Amino acid sequence: MGFKDECGVFGVFGHSEAANLAYLGLYALQHRGQESAGIASTDGSVITFHKEMGQVADIFSEDILARLPGDCAIGHVRYSTTGSSELKNAQPFVVDFESGSIAVAHNGNLVNAQHIKRELEVNGSIFQSTMDTEVIVHLIALSRRETIEERIVEALNRVRGAYSLVFLMPDKLIAVRDPRGIRPLVVGTIRGGGHVVASESCALDLIDGTLLRDVEPGEMVVIDRTGMRSLKPFAAASSRFCVFEYIYFARPDSVMSGTSVYSVRKKMGHRLAIEAPADADIVIPVPDSGVPAAIGFSEESGIPFEMGLIRNHYVGRTFIEPQQSIRHFGVKIKLNAIREVVAGKRVVVVDDSIVRGTTGRKIIKMIRAAGAKEIHVRISSPPTTYPCFYGIDTPSRRDLIAATHSLDEINTYLTSDSLGYLSMAGLHACVPGQSLDGYCHACFSGAYAVPLEEAETEEQLPLFRGSVRI
Repeated sequence: MGFKDECGVFGVFGHSEAANLAYLGLYALQHRGQESAGIASTDGSVITFHKEMGQVADIFSEDILARLPGDCAIGHVRYSTTGSSELKNAQPFVVDFESGSIAVAHNGNLVNAQHIKRELEVNGSIFQSTMDTEVIVHLIALSRRETIEERIVEALNRVRGAYSLVFLMPDKLIAVRDPRGIRPLVVGTIRGGGHVVASESCALDLIDGTLLRDVEPGEMVVIDRTGMRSLKPFAAASSRFCVFEYIYFARPDSVMSGTSVYSVRKKMGHRLAIEAPADADIVIPVPDSGVPAAIGFSEESGIPFEMGLIRNHYVGRTFIEPQQSIRHFGVKIKLNAIREVVAGKRVVVVDDSIVRGTTGRKIIKMIRAAGAKEIHVRISSPPTTYPCFYGIDTPSRRDLIAATHSLDEINTYLTSDSLGYLSMAGLHACVPGQSLDGYCHACFSGAYAVPLEEAETEEQLPLFRGSVRI
C-alpha cells in the first residue's frame, strides 16, 4: 500500500559486452524505477548513450545495444523524486567539458541542490534539466583541480544529502557513496573479467557476477585498466543507511550489509505476529512487497498462509480507464482477490507500509467484496509520519495518514476490523546492527540523517506528490 520506488544505478568496466550487461543489470533493478532508463558506454575514446522514457525491456533492442560500443558502460533506471517526469531528466547525464567527457548516474537526493543551483545560475551556468544531479556535473566542470577524482571530491564536498553515484569516463569508472551511506551501492566482479557496481546485489546475480562487498559510506571506488582502488576522501560521518531498503525498496533476493533482505522481512513478520496478534483463519500478503513478512507472520502465529490477492505483473505505463463504470479500477488492474480463498474467512492482510491509505482502503473493500468475514491489517513497519528528502517519493506530511490520524482513525478509514503496526523496537530487533542509530529512519521518527534547514524543507516539500486528503 506503500511508496513509489526511487532509482537504480549500474556500472561495468572491462567486459566486451558492457552495454548488454548494463541492460541486464538495469532489468534486475527495474523495481527501483519505471519512468525512464538509459545506458552510456565508451570504447576508450568516445562516450555513446541512449535513454528514453519507459521500461528497460521496451527501450533497448538488439540494434540499440549494438550502437553502444565498448567494454565499459553505466546505466540508470529512474522514478522521479526531484525534477519532472520527462526525457530531459532521464539519466545518465552525458556532458563534454574542457577536461573531456563524463557520464553520471545518481541514486539519491541532494537537500541543498536548489540553493547551489541558484548560485551557479547567478554566475552564468545554464541548466538543461530540473534534476539535482546536474548540479554535481556543473560543480565538477567548474573545479580547477587536476584529476577527475579530485574534481568529483571537491564537487561532492559542496552538496549535502544522499547519493550513490556512478561516473563513466573514457578511461575509468568511478563509484561514490555519500559519507552517511544512505542509499545502497555494491561492487563485484564478473566472469570473463571486469568489475561491476550496482545499487543491489540482485543485479550481479543476473549476470553471473560475484559480490565482493558494499561500497562503504564515504568511499570512492576507482576502476581503470590497472584494476580497482579505494579512496576515503571525505570527512567521516556516522552511518545512516535507509532502513526502508530492508522493509520495501530492495528486491528480497538482494544482500545488503551482508544480510539477506528476504530473511529480514520474514523476521519482521515473525515479530509483527508477536506484537500485534490476530485471531484469524488465514494470512494473506499484499503482493509482492508483503509476501516475506506474511510468511513470517504465518510461521509465528500458526495461521495458514494463502495467496488471497493476485498481482498482475504486466500493467503498462498507460491504459484506458473507464470513468465511473468499474469501482476501484486503478487497484483492480494491479490486484484481484481470490474469492475461493477469502470467502467466509477471518483474514490477516500483511503489507509493508501505509502511506496515504487510499490504496489500502480500496484493497480492504475488494477483499470484503470477495466475501471475507473479518479483515485484520498488519503492517511490517512503524507508522510513516514524515516525508523523505533523500531520494524516495513520499507525499508531504499533511498527506501521510499516520501523521494526522490515530490508529483507530486509520483503521476506521481503511474499513478493516483491526490494525496493527510493527514497533520501532520491533524494527530494531529485525535489522542488522546493535541499534537503529546506524540507520536513517526519519520517515518514522522525523530524525533526519542530514539536517534540513527550514528554507530547504519548505522549498522541497512541493516536490513530493500528494493531493489526496482524508
